Amino acid sequence: MSCKINSITSPVLCKLCTEKPKHRGRNTILFSFSSSGKQQKSISTSTRIENPASEAYTVSFKTEKGCKLAISRYPDFEYDAEGGMGTGVAAKVTESGSANNDLHVSFDLESLYIPPLTSSTAKFLGLPLPPFLKIDVVPEALHGSINQESGKVDLDFKAKFLFSAGSFYKAPPLLVKTVLTSEETKGSMKSGRGMRLDKEGKCRLVGVATVDPINDFFMNSFLGLPTECLAELKAVISISSSS
Repeated sequence: MSCKINSITSPVLCKLCTEKPKHRGRNTILFSFSSSGKQQKSISTSTRIENPASEAYTVSFKTEKGCKLAISRYPDFEYDAEGGMGTGVAAKVTESGSANNDLHVSFDLESLYIPPLTSSTAKFLGLPLPPFLKIDVVPEALHGSINQESGKVDLDFKAKFLFSAGSFYKAPPLLVKTVLTSEETKGSMKSGRGMRLDKEGKCRLVGVATVDPINDFFMNSFLGLPTECLAELKAVISISSSS
């Protein structure tokens, strides 16, 4: 809730390393975000955190009702994503040559769950999906930055979308990679506007991705691949100090 990206053009690896300091009472944590190829928004950086005891945070992520998914020129799917969740870690860092209030966040994939689109969670043209139709969402990456002061959120998201119709049809995975942002996002076909974090941690995250053809004639024809998809998620993000 896979493909060529509008905002990311290659898989991203988020790595958290901890170095044992030589000096007593001082710890050093290194965050490293790297990828191959060009990116519209660079995530490649190396940062250092001093006194992590006062700079480390835990983050929880919950999705709510009132979400939307859209693909190709079809009308939007109404999507009830209530029950989706995830936990992660964050740290306030100072990048070389600049200072900001961003928290660099990485969510644990084992804890990350996004509800599937089924007859009980999704509607199309006001009607529930047929009982036999199901679209599973399997997250493969969720990390990025959150600014507690401004409420701005940018999370690099990668997931497999698995379409199935009962036991008689299962399509190859569609790989979707995009940036879920609280700002505005635009593609050639789809666009959306998010909403920054409020005092209660509520936000609306939007992302546009380009979906490439897969090895399935029916799905390519039915969805008109390649095409664009738009995800709009209402979420609550809670941040607390780990110190």
